[in-house]
Amino acid sequence: MRILRGRRATIEADREISRRLLSIAADGECAVRVWTPHRQIAFGRRDRQLEGYDRARELARDGGFPSVERDVGGRAVAYDGETTLAFARAEPVTDFRRGTDERYERATAAVERALTTLESGLEPVRGEPDDSFCPGAHSLSVTAADGGLRKIVGIAQRVRQDAAVVAGTVLVANRDPLAAVLEDVYGALAVPFDPESVGTVADANADGTVSPPDVRSALEDALVGHRANVTVESVGESRTE
Repeated sequence: MRILRGRRATIEADREISRRLLSIAADGECAVRVWTPHRQIAFGRRDRQLEGYDRARELARDGGFPSVERDVGGRAVAYDGETTLAFARAEPVTDFRRGTDERYERATAAVERALTTLESGLEPVRGEPDDSFCPGAHSLSVTAADGGLRKIVGIAQRVRQDAAVVAGTVLVANRDPLAAVLEDVYGALAVPFDPESVGTVADANADGTVSPPDVRSALEDALVGHRANVTVESVGESRTE
C-alpha cells in the first residue's frame, strides 16, 4: 500500500498526482490519497454537454472558483481550497466487469468509520436529500438540528481494465460560500439544486471542534486499513497536517 500526501502548487500539477494513483494500481500496488484540492469547481462530463455550461464556468470564475473537468463522478463539486477534502483509493483489477459494488461498499464503510471515530458525535447516514450537489447513489449525509438531511460526502468510481479508483469529497466546513457558488452553477446548468441540502462536518459537529486535519487523518487511516506494508510518499505542500 502506498500513501500519497500533500498538494502540488497548481491545480493541473495536483491533478497529475491523482492520475498517478491508477498507474500505481495498474502496477499491482494499492494507493490512497486524502488531500485538500485547490479552490475550484470540478465539473462532470455531463455538465459540459448542457447549454448553460459556459455560463456556469463564468459564474464560478466570478465567484473566485476556477473550473476544471474531472474524470470521476457526475455533476459539479466545489472545493474551497482550505477545508474541503478529497479522497481516493486505487487498487489493481483483474476483471473490470467484477467488483464495482464491493469497492463502493469498502470505501463507503471506510468513510463512515472515519467520521464516526471523530470526537464529535457525528452519525452519518447513507443517502442524500433531494436536489443535492453531485447527486448519486453513494452519498453520506447528516441530520441537521432542524431535522433536515444535509449531504456531506459524495463517492464515485472509475474502472479501467487494469485498475480502479474510488474517489470522493468530504465537506468539512465553510458551508455558506460552497452552497452559494453551487447554487449559481447549478442554476446556470438548469440542474435541480437546493442549497439547503449542503452540509458540512462542522455544522453537524456536536461541539464544534472538528478540523480538516482531524478528518484527513481519520479518512486516511480508515482507507488504508490494517495493511502491514505501507509506504508514505510526500508529493507537495501539506494543507491539513
